[in-house]
Amino acid sequence: MTERKPIESWLTDMDGVLMHEGVPVPGADAFIKKLRDSGRPFLVLTNNSIYTARDLHARLNRIGLEVPVENIWTSALATAKFLDTQHPGGTAYVIGEAGLTTALHDAGYVMTDADPDFVILGETRTYSFEALTKAIRLINAGARFIATNPDNTGPSPEGALPATGSVAALITKATGKDPYFVGKPNPLMMRTGLNVIGAHSESSAMIGDRMDTDVLAGLEAGMETFLVLTGLTTEADINQYPYRPTRVVNSIADLVDLI
Repeated sequence: MTERKPIESWLTDMDGVLMHEGVPVPGADAFIKKLRDSGRPFLVLTNNSIYTARDLHARLNRIGLEVPVENIWTSALATAKFLDTQHPGGTAYVIGEAGLTTALHDAGYVMTDADPDFVILGETRTYSFEALTKAIRLINAGARFIATNPDNTGPSPEGALPATGSVAALITKATGKDPYFVGKPNPLMMRTGLNVIGAHSESSAMIGDRMDTDVLAGLEAGMETFLVLTGLTTEADINQYPYRPTRVVNSIADLVDLI
């Protein structure tokens, strides 16, 4: 086996790795501090498109994790970047919240329901039947269908909530059109993130708590992958997949000394 280059850049998922149900994972503060002190390029990633990077910076700051705004990469930002390279200055009908609409505005997109180039589906706390009906009709009329991420459910204190992937399936059933998912496990989200920080996959690592998104995306983007057991995946789950992470650790605290 060819020996990999030393890790110079780090990408890490947020929920389940740095924090769990709003509480920082022990060792997360030490990991972030050492990254910042080292000067190594890094990004904190999330498939959640609800929040802006500034929102997430404030959220992390409240629990003692100092992550600069420029070191946060969301599926909304990746979607805006993708659309800016594919169809600059386009128009879109958007179902989503500030994280997505702000990213699209910053990329020069105009939000409209009058013959848009794209229908873009993201995460929202309240999916409107009226908005979904409009999205279906616009897609049937020729708008191209983009979704920020394929996650079927999201967490809440009361239990699982339907998320972008589930709602996208409803639209697909009604239109016969599959969306292009930008977020994990699409390696596009990782590669655009690496470009943002000027990093190369051969010398980068991805840390995550899910085999089907974090590890798969890191693997397909050509990075080393670390699975932490502080989130959704247990050690017993790993053998269900036809691929493996580079290394499995109990938590992000076990990776501090690798920086």
